[in-house]
Amino acid sequence: MGRLTEAIKHLLIINVLFFIAASLYPDQMYQWFSLWFPENENFEFWQILSHMFMHGGFAHILFNMYALWAFGTPLERMWGRNKFLFFYFSAGLGAALIHSGVNYYYFNEGMEALVNSGLDRSQVLSIISQGKYSPDWYNLASQSTIDNFLSAYNTPAVGASGAIYGILVAFGMSFPNSELFLIFLPVPIKAKFFIPVLIALDLFSGVTGYSIFGSGIAHFAHVGGALFGFLMMWYWKKNQFSNNRWD
Repeated sequence: MGRLTEAIKHLLIINVLFFIAASLYPDQMYQWFSLWFPENENFEFWQILSHMFMHGGFAHILFNMYALWAFGTPLERMWGRNKFLFFYFSAGLGAALIHSGVNYYYFNEGMEALVNSGLDRSQVLSIISQGKYSPDWYNLASQSTIDNFLSAYNTPAVGASGAIYGILVAFGMSFPNSELFLIFLPVPIKAKFFIPVLIALDLFSGVTGYSIFGSGIAHFAHVGGALFGFLMMWYWKKNQFSNNRWD
C-alpha cells in the first residue's frame, strides 16, 4: 500500500475535518449532515452525500479510514483517481438508496399498522416528529414493527461504511487471493473468502435484527454498498474496461 494516493489522501482529510467539526458542534453537524428519513423535517437533499463524511465516534472513523486506506489504495493505483472516486461515491450513494428504501418499508409497515388500528396518520406524524411515541402503540402492532418504525423515522445514518463495503467487494474481486491478517483470527484468510462472509453476516443481522457487531449499525447500508460495488465491477468486467484507468 505504501504512500497515500491522491484521492484517498483528500478523502481522509475531509473525513477528519468533518469529525473534528462534529466533535465541536455535535448538535448542528449531526442535524445538518447526517442522512435523515426523507419525511423527517431534518432531511435535506445534500445529506445523501454529506452523511458519508460523518461518523458516530472515534472507533467508527478509525476503522472506516483504515479500511479506505488498506483496501482502496491498490484500487486507486490500478484505476486512477477519477475512476476510484466515481466507484467510491457510487457505492456510497447506492448504500444510501438501499438504506432509505428499507427504512421506507419499515416506516410504512408501522404506519399502516397504526392507521388500520384507528389512529390518524397526521397525529402519529406529529407525535414522532417531536421524538416521542405512545406506549399504547405496542398493543397495536408487534414490538419489532414499532421499534423499526420509530428507528426509521428518528435515527439518522452516518458514516462511509456503505462506500467502504463497495471498496471491499472491488478489492475481493480484483485481488481474490490476497491474504488478510485479522486481529481476532491467528491465521490469514484470503479476500475471496473473508469478504463474502462479512457481507453475509451483515445481511443476517439486517434481516433478523440480531447484530453480531453491536447496536446502531446500518446493516442494509453495508449490504447496499456491497451490492452496488458488485454490480459496477460485474458491468465493468463484462464490458472489458474493469482495468482501464480514469486519470
